[in-house]
Amino acid sequence: MAADASILQSSYQLGSLTLPNRVIMAPMTRNRADEETMAPTDLMVEYYRQRASAGLIITEGTQISQQGQGYQQTPGIYSEAQVEGWSKITDAVHKAGGRIFAQLWHVGRVSHITLQPGNNWPVAPSALPAQTKTYVNNGFVTVSAPRALQTEEIPGIVRDFLNAAENAKRAGFDGVELHGANGYLIDQFLHDGTNHRHDAYGGPVENRVRFAVEVTEAVLRVFEPSRVGFRISPASVTNDVRERNPAEVFGYLVKCLDALNIGYVHCNEMTGPDSGDFDFKALRRLFRRTWIANFGYTRDRAAQAIAEGDADLVAFGKPFLANPDLPMRLARNAPLNTPEQATFYGGAEKGYTDYPALAEA
Repeated sequence: MAADASILQSSYQLGSLTLPNRVIMAPMTRNRADEETMAPTDLMVEYYRQRASAGLIITEGTQISQQGQGYQQTPGIYSEAQVEGWSKITDAVHKAGGRIFAQLWHVGRVSHITLQPGNNWPVAPSALPAQTKTYVNNGFVTVSAPRALQTEEIPGIVRDFLNAAENAKRAGFDGVELHGANGYLIDQFLHDGTNHRHDAYGGPVENRVRFAVEVTEAVLRVFEPSRVGFRISPASVTNDVRERNPAEVFGYLVKCLDALNIGYVHCNEMTGPDSGDFDFKALRRLFRRTWIANFGYTRDRAAQAIAEGDADLVAFGKPFLANPDLPMRLARNAPLNTPEQATFYGGAEKGYTDYPALAEA
C-alpha cells in the first residue's frame, strides 16, 4: 500500500530549526559565481530566493579555499567579497521564509592547474590521477594529476574548513553541510582506492576516517551539533573512487558521526557497477538522528521512505533545479517542468532563474 504523500508536507524539527516540510533542496553546482572573485552574484540571490519554500536549502558546493576549487566559477567562502555575496543570499532566503545551509567543499584531486594557486598541482591523499573530467574555460577537460598531501599540511586544511564555517556563520547561514561524498577530498581519504598513505591518515579504516572526523570536530567549534550535516555517497564511484569494503568504512564513519551528535547525515544513494545491492537501510540504522535520503526519488517513493522510517527528509536535485516551487507541486501532484541540461553549468538567466512557478504555468 502506497504511503500518503501528504507526509512530505509535514513539519520536521531539526534540532532548534523547524522545517515546514520534508522536501530538501539538494546541493547542485551551477557555475555562475563571479568570474574574477568567485563571489556569489545577484543572479544567484534570485535563484536561491525562488526556492525558499524548500524545507531546507543546501547550497551548491562552496570551496573553503582557492586550493579547494575544482570547477570554473564555483563560489567560495574564504574572502570578504564571497561572505558579502552569500550574506545577500541568506538574507533573501530568510526574508522569503526559508532556511539555508552552506555546503563546505574541498575537491582534492578533482581540479585543474589553471584553477590552483600559482598553477600548482591539485592535492590529494595520494598522488593518484583521477579518471574524470572537470569544467574549465566553458568546457570539460581531464583533471590534472595531483600531488600527495604532506602530513604536516593536513591541519592547515582542517583550519580552512573551520574558517569557512566561521565565514558561513558571519554570512547568516543557518548551518553547514560537509561535502564528504562524490569523490572529493574528504571522500578520497575514505576509500582504499584513492588513499595509499602510510601515516595516521591511511591504512586501517580508523585512520582513513580520521580526516573526516577532524574536519567535523573543527566545524562543531562554530555551529551547534544540530546545525551541522555530513554528506556521504557510500556506494558511488563518482570521480573514480573505489573501496573494497564500503559497508565497513561507511559504517564506521556513520558511527563516528553519530558519536559527535551532528544534526544529520545526507546519503546519496547512487550505486556503482560493482557495488551490488548496498544496504543503505543498515547504514541508516547506525545513526540516531536525522537521515536525509537522496538520488532519483519520486514523490511517492519519498513518501514511502519517510513513512517506513528509512529517511526523515528527502533531498531533490534536478526537480528543484527546474521547479522553484517544488514542495507545492508535490503537494498538489502537479506536473513538473523538465530541466534543460544544456544550461546546467554556466550561463545566465536561461535555465537558471526563468523556470515558471506553478501559478505562472
